[in-house]
Amino acid sequence: MSKSAPDWVREEIRALRAYHVPPAEGLVKLDAMENPYRLPPALAKELGEHLAGVAINRYPDPAAAGLHGALRRSMGVPEGLEMILGNGSDEILQMMAVALAKPGATMLALEPSFVMYRMSAIAAGMGYAGVSLGADFSLDLPATLAAVERIRPALTWIAYPNNPTGNLFPRLAILEIVKASPGLVAVDEAYYAFSGGATLLDEVGAHPNLVLVRTVSKLGLAGLRVGMAIGPRDWMGEFDKVRLPYNVNVLSAAAAQFVLAHRDVLEEQTHAIVRDRARLEAGLDRVAGVRRFPSAANFVLARVPDAPRAFEGLRSRGILVKNLHGAHPLLEHCLRFTVGTPDENQRLLEALPPAIG
Repeated sequence: MSKSAPDWVREEIRALRAYHVPPAEGLVKLDAMENPYRLPPALAKELGEHLAGVAINRYPDPAAAGLHGALRRSMGVPEGLEMILGNGSDEILQMMAVALAKPGATMLALEPSFVMYRMSAIAAGMGYAGVSLGADFSLDLPATLAAVERIRPALTWIAYPNNPTGNLFPRLAILEIVKASPGLVAVDEAYYAFSGGATLLDEVGAHPNLVLVRTVSKLGLAGLRVGMAIGPRDWMGEFDKVRLPYNVNVLSAAAAQFVLAHRDVLEEQTHAIVRDRARLEAGLDRVAGVRRFPSAANFVLARVPDAPRAFEGLRSRGILVKNLHGAHPLLEHCLRFTVGTPDENQRLLEALPPAIG
């Protein structure tokens, strides 16, 4: 009997490609929707001193009570809602898929959107179906409602704002999908901080099948890997059963709790990113051959004449962006630009014309 991996690994896993993170050393990194700003030196020094006192010889508090409280206060989560934490929101996705992967169950997601929705379904052995957005990346509500009626999904994902397109779908349309869905609807608000206050947090609890997912990654804490789900107690209790014990390590929990107590610093950085997003959008509009799409996130999607060529041209000039050409038919010749510092954005705008020329 063969002992090689191909004879034992599930076919759908063998057909996947691992999530690829390109090397970025020496490049202006505008590919991963990260906050480009570090903590102020004095605050970073204070954080280091704080972390020096963390007992890394002990397992984390399994309830992460201090971090729960900091997140609840920072994000305005009502007391009537429960929360579970994950090692980034990626782990939250995985928990939900694992918990809901009954035989024959299907996950539904809008496309193009976050690739990890589909990958979490496959990893959990769950069916997956996508509903295409319109040519302008708008939500096709009739097609989505028809898919909900036909498929009866156990779990539906809606990113708000959407990644990689950057746009916000109509709030009332999302609530129609929630009302029509027999299973859970998870609204992913990874980019809520840049959306001008757009959120469905006030709707969670009013609908028995609606949960919200957030992360601190886009706020400037991507390296800590802390994500959260917010929802009714019955859903959170079931997901907690598949949460790995001690899934948020002591350093991440202590660092996140410390920095969230200085939310003003993160908010100042967020406001700077939103201002610079507008300047980047205006600059892209002046580049011949570029079609820029509106964004409510910390990145901007644009279509260029030849995305692979432009991607390589930018990289040869020291700038790394995300090439989405080939990821979905609607993303033909699209690049995604993370909003960087003013200097980084200017370098991108100067390098883009010769890269696409």
